Amino acid sequence: MHLTAEQIAAFQRDGYLFFPGHFSAAEIALLNAEVPALYARREAYNVREKGSDAVRTNFAAHMYSAPFARLGRHPRMVLPVEELLGEKLYMHQFKINGKMAFEGDVWQWHQDYGTWKADDLMPTERAMNIAVFLDDVNEFNGPLMFIPGSHRTGVLEAGHDLTTTSYPLWTIDHALISQLVERAGGKQGGIVSPKGPAGSMIVFHSCLVHASTSNLSPWNRVSVYLSLCAVSNHIRRFKRPEYIAHRQFEAIECLADDCLLARSPVTLPWAKGMPGSALETSPDPIQ
Repeated sequence: MHLTAEQIAAFQRDGYLFFPGHFSAAEIALLNAEVPALYARREAYNVREKGSDAVRTNFAAHMYSAPFARLGRHPRMVLPVEELLGEKLYMHQFKINGKMAFEGDVWQWHQDYGTWKADDLMPTERAMNIAVFLDDVNEFNGPLMFIPGSHRTGVLEAGHDLTTTSYPLWTIDHALISQLVERAGGKQGGIVSPKGPAGSMIVFHSCLVHASTSNLSPWNRVSVYLSLCAVSNHIRRFKRPEYIAHRQFEAIECLADDCLLARSPVTLPWAKGMPGSALETSPDPIQ
């Protein structure tokens, strides 16, 4: 797929693009069928909610699950980001976020690049996120919230929140969020929340300020997130485990558009288990 001039201009202005129904029901069904078995694993790459057995985030499924490995090389996800960044990409992070019915906790206001810069020493914000809805997303089950245009402010001051949820995050204080929302339009568009059917996709800038509320509804809100980084912009430190911040910087080569339904062959490096090296970390910059 190719972006239009209007879509590129909208992305530069707002920091995100929304594609409702981007993947078919049959494609999403194949992915959804994998999730329960992935979430059932007692592995480090499954981060569970604070005080609950519900999975908050499953990391690196593209390394051990064939359907998600295909999704990680899908042209409908990769090519738009290649166009926006003008460069080949590698997979920095792959997550299946499970905001489960009644148990899904909040994600505080943050910029993803803030974490990648502070923890991983990613040189610049030449990286983006893609979200694919595996469930219908509505106003009740904790949809993503964006502050339009906030990516143009660059990297914002953030504090390391280690206590609010089970997953540490570099978060932005409420006073600054209030200023950004007011600048973006206040009650008239200062916060937006793309909602739509399963199969919808969002592309958003790594500096776009975003958050989501807890899920008090009876409906799950499971989404896949790919964080794609320009190859030249790869991380310079392995402070976090490899299942969170990947260390293979080879460019992604896309599969065919029908790769999910055609079950295109893929390599699964962790099919027999995650190697011990994926847990090793270092505070020092890499050479």
